Amino acid sequence: MIQKSYNDSPSLYLIPTPIGNMEDITIRAINTLKSVDYILSEDTRITNQLLKALGISKKTISCHEHNEDEIKEKVLKDIKDGKNIGLVTDRGTPIISDPGYKVVKYLIENHINVISLPGPTAFVPAITGSGIRPLPFLFYGFLNAKASRRKEELEQLKHCQYTLIFYEAVHRIEKTLKDILQVFGNRNISINREISKLYEEIYRGKISEVIQELDVIKGEFVIVVEGNFEKKSFTSMNILDHVKLYLQEGMNEMDAIKKVAKERNIPKSIIYKEYHTRK
Repeated sequence: MIQKSYNDSPSLYLIPTPIGNMEDITIRAINTLKSVDYILSEDTRITNQLLKALGISKKTISCHEHNEDEIKEKVLKDIKDGKNIGLVTDRGTPIISDPGYKVVKYLIENHINVISLPGPTAFVPAITGSGIRPLPFLFYGFLNAKASRRKEELEQLKHCQYTLIFYEAVHRIEKTLKDILQVFGNRNISINREISKLYEEIYRGKISEVIQELDVIKGEFVIVVEGNFEKKSFTSMNILDHVKLYLQEGMNEMDAIKKVAKERNIPKSIIYKEYHTRK
């Protein structure tokens, strides 16, 4: 399905809400919250506090990771019946490391307008204020909570030349930083705590320095890590291990063979034969 533009039919509106400072909400977001028939909310208690502060009275319905498959059917029916619906997360832009994706995907598959409003999201001020090269960047979101899986994810990312952005919770921030240091080495890093809130802080420097300075009390963290710009030398690595390196990073076999051939300046037919002979 190709949708070239929005039509005038009822829609789902993705509405960003402040991540801290209430002044960050847009006029358009306020007007949309007022105009929709009801609001899907990650946590209705938090959304109701926001609506009260804005002087808006509106029905809220819980929409979280455990009920999205159920709620999407209701939303589709209500929009087909002529209702406009808003979707918010607790803070920031919906879908970004928050619930709502299943509902959005389902509605798009059923030819329903999904209109996403611009607005607050934590990783944008984190990268623009980091002092680390902003483009290109890769927003990863949350790493796995399990240490072994987290290190596996970092291993797959350690050769990436893009600036990397992660979210992390207060109870894992120290462990995650130590894992990043162990896997990536001592790169430049920037960490924002409590963006746009009263006690907002930013730490910049080498990973080892930031770990020593970080005063963890509470808060939500955005981690910005510079990409890997080390010139690679594969002279001490045989062709089999060289190909396996990229397979472990998630490449398919042919792409890995092409990359190895380019880096070694050897025809890919030779790399292909050597790899399949020795694997």
